Amino acid sequence: MRQPFIVSISLVSALALAGCEDTGTSSVDRALQDVNAIDESNLSDIMLTVADPNEAVSYFQRTLKDNPDRIDIQRGLAVSLVRARRYSEAIPAWQRVVKNTESTSVDRVDYADALIRAGKWQEAEKQLDTIPPTHETFKRYRLEAMIADSNNEWSKADSYYETAVGLTTRPAGVLNNWGYSKLTRGDYADAERLFSDAIRQDNALFTAKNNMVLARGAQRKYTLPVIPMDQTERAQLLHTMALSAIKQNDTQTGKTLLREAIDTHPQHFEAAVRALRALEES
Repeated sequence: MRQPFIVSISLVSALALAGCEDTGTSSVDRALQDVNAIDESNLSDIMLTVADPNEAVSYFQRTLKDNPDRIDIQRGLAVSLVRARRYSEAIPAWQRVVKNTESTSVDRVDYADALIRAGKWQEAEKQLDTIPPTHETFKRYRLEAMIADSNNEWSKADSYYETAVGLTTRPAGVLNNWGYSKLTRGDYADAERLFSDAIRQDNALFTAKNNMVLARGAQRKYTLPVIPMDQTERAQLLHTMALSAIKQNDTQTGKTLLREAIDTHPQHFEAAVRALRALEES
């Protein structure tokens, strides 16, 4: 009499167990999908930052074949091509991104950046013109300043540089660019001031140090500025100042500076030796 009851219980238990197994499998599948999504996101971040740029390009190209409509993968490929300095390939990659309905003003700024790197200044300017004025970012204004420079629109350039400086906590690079803009215009005193500001923000920025010496040399100020420098940097800056002096026909001063650069350098300073030899044999 009890057998049918036992069978019924067994059947119900089996069905319940099957239901639990199905639920468990679904939960595991969902969990694995979540983990894969996180892993892929982390891998993409790594590829965009610390990975070798060409390896990143290969990764995003492979991933894009399986996910042709994903804008994050399209964007990752475009960014990686720029990092790899493969600008002729980066431009069509960015074009694909900005045509995507999910693209943003940030994408257009990055596209303009790639165009500038490829020497396509007019196209870059057109791209920036399509971006709403409400999109106010450091990168946007830095690029606007560079384009204004290329057009010799000095007032615009100064305004954009000033705005860009106010939009970043690390302004050394843009201060250096602004100073170089002033240097090319012949505004040497202002250029020197801006290079000094750049060095104060980042005392390891050798480009700003070298540019500052050029600005001083253009004013016939043939002494090194009081800025942080190691022995090798000091020798290189003396060499730059010597060449600046020679360019302005202050040849004896140039010779003196070259000798000082050679004596200062901790190793053999071939470039300075050649320049001094050429002067003495002329």
